[in-house]
Amino acid sequence: MLKRKSSRGGFAQVGKKNTDFVKKENRQKIILAIVFLLGGLIVYRLFDLQVMKHELYTNLASDQHQVYNKLMPMRGRIFINDDKNTDFDGLYPLAINKEFATVFIVPSDIVDEPSVIAEKLYDILDKQEVEKEVAKFLSSDPNYNEATSTLMFEIASTTNYINVEMVAKLADAKYYNRLDEFKQIKKQLEIEWRRDAILKKYIEKFSKKNDPYELIKKKVDDDKLKQINDLNIKGIAHIMENYRYYPSANMSSHLTGYVANTDNGQVGHYGLEGFFNDELTGEAGFMKAERSAKGEVVIVDDREVTRAQDGSDIVLTINRSIQYEACLKIKEGTQKYGAKMGNVIVMEPKTGAIIAMCSYPDFDPNNYSEVSDINIFNNPNIFGGYEPGSIFKAFTLAAGLDQEKITPKSTYEDKGFVMVPGWSKPIKNSDFLTKGGHGVVDMDTVLEKSLNTGTIYVMNKVGAETFIDYVKKFGFGEKSGIELETEGISNIVNLNRKTLRPIEVATATFGQGITATPLQLVSAYGAIANGGVLMKPYLVKEIRTSTGQISTTQPTEVRRVISERAAMLLSGMLVNVIDKGHAKLAAVPGYYIAGKTGTAQVAGRGGYINRTMHSFAGFAPVDDPKFVVLVEFDNPVNSPWADSSAAPIFQQIASFMLNYYQVPKER
Repeated sequence: MLKRKSSRGGFAQVGKKNTDFVKKENRQKIILAIVFLLGGLIVYRLFDLQVMKHELYTNLASDQHQVYNKLMPMRGRIFINDDKNTDFDGLYPLAINKEFATVFIVPSDIVDEPSVIAEKLYDILDKQEVEKEVAKFLSSDPNYNEATSTLMFEIASTTNYINVEMVAKLADAKYYNRLDEFKQIKKQLEIEWRRDAILKKYIEKFSKKNDPYELIKKKVDDDKLKQINDLNIKGIAHIMENYRYYPSANMSSHLTGYVANTDNGQVGHYGLEGFFNDELTGEAGFMKAERSAKGEVVIVDDREVTRAQDGSDIVLTINRSIQYEACLKIKEGTQKYGAKMGNVIVMEPKTGAIIAMCSYPDFDPNNYSEVSDINIFNNPNIFGGYEPGSIFKAFTLAAGLDQEKITPKSTYEDKGFVMVPGWSKPIKNSDFLTKGGHGVVDMDTVLEKSLNTGTIYVMNKVGAETFIDYVKKFGFGEKSGIELETEGISNIVNLNRKTLRPIEVATATFGQGITATPLQLVSAYGAIANGGVLMKPYLVKEIRTSTGQISTTQPTEVRRVISERAAMLLSGMLVNVIDKGHAKLAAVPGYYIAGKTGTAQVAGRGGYINRTMHSFAGFAPVDDPKFVVLVEFDNPVNSPWADSSAAPIFQQIASFMLNYYQVPKER
């Protein structure tokens, strides 16, 4: 028994020792595995950091110790010619760069009475602008000129502000129909309402004590900034920022376009700013320097700098004096004749250089965001085509003269109307209802009296295909390539059909059923003035890089359209239009002026609508043309025909230019 017990006890002891050994051995293996695993992870991590992500962490470390500053270039300027300006060597700036202040407040620093500060800021920053806006607002309000207003009760009731006494006076003026008093009180009410809203916003900004700053106004000029600084109010501060500035404001807005400040810098839109954005922008540079442990920028020997390259300056062919006169006259004409729009272009026929280009209504590129309709940014002189009407007749007769199918004295019988194959209605002259047929007339009379039947006669003499070929040779149906954004193309689809429709070819001879831009029309008349040679219109005289290189534009001949003889004969016929025909109001005493009027209907859905386009194109002096001018009005409601709207404006511009160029009188 003892032996067995002993034996059992011995066996039991050996089994326990074996089990402990196995457990110990397993723990060692686990520890070794963990050690190897951790070691492997460390090796992998080191490999990942030093090899796989070496570049990333090098850059991150570099960012902690190095500073990269983007060096922004200065945007190039835009100039026009100005003989009287000595500051820029006979040039005048249309677009430059100028610093303006951004005024802000630090609310926690404000100690003065908020309402007092608000009133002072309003007087400096807002008062003049508000009064201007109110005048514009009321001038467009039909109720302003009649005592029929709702007295602004609805407006006043939506605010915490209402001047009961003034509203009562307004009601009294309305009741007794005292219009002048009514208008004055209504103006004061509108100003006070807007003033109250602005003051309220200022005071709200002052109350935000936890905000680090609150913006008050951007683009504050030097004069207003000085007035603010003179107030010496604690908590008001400013920073200077660079903006695009247009000294002439509206005068050449459709030429320049505008520049918008974005997160990526200044970006040009429309006009020259858009077309030459890359050239004007230049190229940004950068600077790299080291940062110390304290975070300070340290200039070291191996510092890298790539200097910014400023944008190129652009010098235009525009003449400031002529541009000013043309813009003034087209604005006056648009307002006088009640037109929706007015356009004018002045071109040098021998070179194609644009001397003036204006449209009205215009916009202020310094405050482009204030426009109510973005379509106003498009330059109407190049963007939109219109049916030109009778000024197109000159090109039809040019084809006949060049083909020698007619002479100025060639005759035909005018019945006042003509029937076109495939069309059931007669094509009539504009004066058919009052004059009927003119009988046997010559080609001079066709232009002088603007006879539609005459141009159809000429087209039939040369043939439809030949006529269409001349239309294209004069530049219609293709872009001119002018250096401006948004150039449109004339629509001559009716003349490009595989199977021509006689009615569409017939109406095209007198400028209906096809469209043309003002630029295409002035260029085509320029070809007549230039002895039959079409020149490429251009605006840019020079591009001057920041490194001193100058690229000069050379006049480019597009093609010869008609012979010199045909151009001379046609020019003489156009002189007769002014001397004897419909365009007598375009005459400048002492000079031979060539030109043609055009009054065209506007097409709408289902036919022509009650709206007209008035045009006049002409050049002078005829024997050696210095300029060619196109004047165009969109629906001038106060004038029935172009000879009493576009022609007189041409006369004023032509008279100014003949005097400006000191052209001796011819007769």
